[in-house]
Amino acid sequence: MKKDSAKVPAKSVAADATASKGGLFTLGVEEEFQIVDPQTRDLRAHIEQILSDGKMTLRESVKPEMHQSVVELGTAICTDIHDARRQVINLRKQLFGLARKKGLVIASAGTHPFANWADQKITEGERYKVIIEDLQQIARANLIFGLHVHVGIPNRAEAIEIMNMARYFLPHIFALSTNSPFWIGSNTGFKSYRIKLFERFPRTGIPDSFDSLSEYEDYLKLLVKTNCIDNAKKIWWDMRVHPFFDTLEFRICDAQMRVDETIALTALCQALVAKLYRMMKGNITFRNYRSRLLNENRWRASRYGVDGKLIDFGKQTEVPTRELIGELLEFVDEVVDDLGSREEMDYIHHMLRVGTGADRQLEVYKRTGDIKQVVDYIVEETHVGF
Repeated sequence: MKKDSAKVPAKSVAADATASKGGLFTLGVEEEFQIVDPQTRDLRAHIEQILSDGKMTLRESVKPEMHQSVVELGTAICTDIHDARRQVINLRKQLFGLARKKGLVIASAGTHPFANWADQKITEGERYKVIIEDLQQIARANLIFGLHVHVGIPNRAEAIEIMNMARYFLPHIFALSTNSPFWIGSNTGFKSYRIKLFERFPRTGIPDSFDSLSEYEDYLKLLVKTNCIDNAKKIWWDMRVHPFFDTLEFRICDAQMRVDETIALTALCQALVAKLYRMMKGNITFRNYRSRLLNENRWRASRYGVDGKLIDFGKQTEVPTRELIGELLEFVDEVVDDLGSREEMDYIHHMLRVGTGADRQLEVYKRTGDIKQVVDYIVEETHVGF
């Protein structure tokens, strides 16, 4: 999410907050895409050519990742969900056009169904050199693709408080996003194998809660002082208060095939933050659960997606994930119309009916027995909507 000049939309969840907080609940969307050869269906190391051709049109919105077959697009600050949709569609259109000129296609899923990380070229640059030197094969094998959603919270102390509460709902959002069942040609048995690969990195997963902004900042300073990290961007939690932007960043989601899926998850993240913000301003708190409990639900979401069960820790019982997602939608419903995201939130019901990206990939493979047809399906779905 690039810094940009943007105003809060006139229609907001809390009029008093809108009047006093520039940037409250604004959005930023980052998507990581696969560069695919349409003949072999394998990944193609082609990011340098795309960056060269796109520097005049995409400019700062496009950047490389560690592997040369990965490209990331990031919006500027979006005033509302409709602005986010416009920007995501425009960026995708431009990227797909650049790839097409090179005889390539773009695909969006948390992992490529059969590509082998060992065959991929690493992007040159000091940043990636340092990461590989530090993390070795864990970094080289990290051939994954995610969706990151930024929600504007200018007051960082408030952002910490909201992060503490929002942690509980990360597995619910994650289950909806699952879109990576295959790895190097195998059905992994997971709806999101991407997150299992990424959690091998240090400083990942659902973060602990923090009593205050100063405690959070002291933690970061200690890691830098003791040479664990050289900057706070190497905190790779599923959610974080961004070190440079005034945002709360959701990092748990797999990359999504359809624009509608990306925007629906973005709207859900925004609505959750807005609801918790309203509760905080009303001196209403949400119970703070330990990460060791929340990670039980994270595991279940990774394994089963929306078709499993999560633990309702308040009731101390298992509940179908679809039912808990329905409860989450009811929980945030009072802020949805203020945010102007009713249509985008309603799409989540469609996602629950047709299945997540992982469910649909597995259905294609079950029907055809051909992993390359799964790639074709991902490419087709990634281009839906424009």
